[in-house]
Amino acid sequence: MENGYVLSVTQLNDYVASLFQRDALLRGLSVRGEVSGFKRHSSGHIYFTLKDAGALVRCVMFRQDAIKCSIPISDGMELIADGHAALYARDGQYQFYVKAVRQAGEGELYRRFLMLKTRLQARGFFDEAHKKPLPELPRCIGIVTSQSGAAVRDIISITRRRFPGMNLLLCPVAVQGAGAAEEIAEGIRCMNRLKRADVLIVGRGGGSLEDLWAFNEECVAEAIYDSQIPVVSAVGHETDFSIADFVADLRAPTPSAAAELCVPEYDSLLSTLESMREALADAAHSCLMRQKMRINAIAQSSAFALPVHQLSNARHATQDAQRRLDAAAHGALSAASRSYGVLSSKLEALSPAHTLARGFALVQKENGEYCGKAETLSPHDVVRILFQDGDVQATVNAVSQTGKRD
Repeated sequence: MENGYVLSVTQLNDYVASLFQRDALLRGLSVRGEVSGFKRHSSGHIYFTLKDAGALVRCVMFRQDAIKCSIPISDGMELIADGHAALYARDGQYQFYVKAVRQAGEGELYRRFLMLKTRLQARGFFDEAHKKPLPELPRCIGIVTSQSGAAVRDIISITRRRFPGMNLLLCPVAVQGAGAAEEIAEGIRCMNRLKRADVLIVGRGGGSLEDLWAFNEECVAEAIYDSQIPVVSAVGHETDFSIADFVADLRAPTPSAAAELCVPEYDSLLSTLESMREALADAAHSCLMRQKMRINAIAQSSAFALPVHQLSNARHATQDAQRRLDAAAHGALSAASRSYGVLSSKLEALSPAHTLARGFALVQKENGEYCGKAETLSPHDVVRILFQDGDVQATVNAVSQTGKRD
């Protein structure tokens, strides 16, 4: 249907913004609702959403008004916000500009959050004694999150940058909406049954209290508490807290931070190993040098030198004794040789052959006995007379003894 008017987008937004400005009710009113998605910008402006059971409205409080605000705004609070409604013409975004806030009470979700937190704390779910340490060098990282969310992409990116060969095992689950809590709990139990991952990252990207509510359910808390594998909770942004954060063995402010906590840096490990190798080699060399110096010191000490000196003296004494023994033996042999020569000469002089050579003869009876005296012979005895050059047979005719001759 054409009415003759063709407006640009800017003209349309400016016209609608002027309608907001002309409406007396919208220029000054108070709105009651539960705070969700609270964020304080670096500029000092505050952004959040006010909601009730049927709708929500985005709110902004500029820096000059935020400075005067004495109420610490947080997700789950029920506030009464004073301000005006307007259209931000550039974005076509309708929002409520807050000048001041009053606390109207806690929101229903926040009350449920606190009640569950108190109950689980009483059951010991948050006790430090129950928390397990993360492995220093895991072989496989388990991930329980949505397969299409930014969280899994961040975890994969960080892991591949830090440790390219690290194994990743994804259990895809819904992270918000009906049945999400049950899927998350079952994903944690499934990872424990598989027993392939050494640590689990459970979480999702940021969002409002409603978006993160699946991680505030009791079934998820019980699954994390019962897990035999260490669990790192990475739910939302740094300022978001969930029940899963308190039960988990470690809380990471973001999924990316969870990957950095679980995955060691490969290059850093190599550098550490090289440093350890060099330190071990230096320690071994130093130990050998110390032992060498100790041995040298012992060798040069008086306690060690005394036996060496005594052994040297004993060696010299032995050598001297050997020389004296050799000299004594040589002298004894020379004397014995001389004595032998003398005795040999005497023996030679007394030998029968020598006697025979001087003209003497030996008389031997028939029975082989030598006759030294004439009285041992009788007439008619047959004797053998031995000369130097031979012998003769003779018969005794008569026996004449010295001094008894006829």
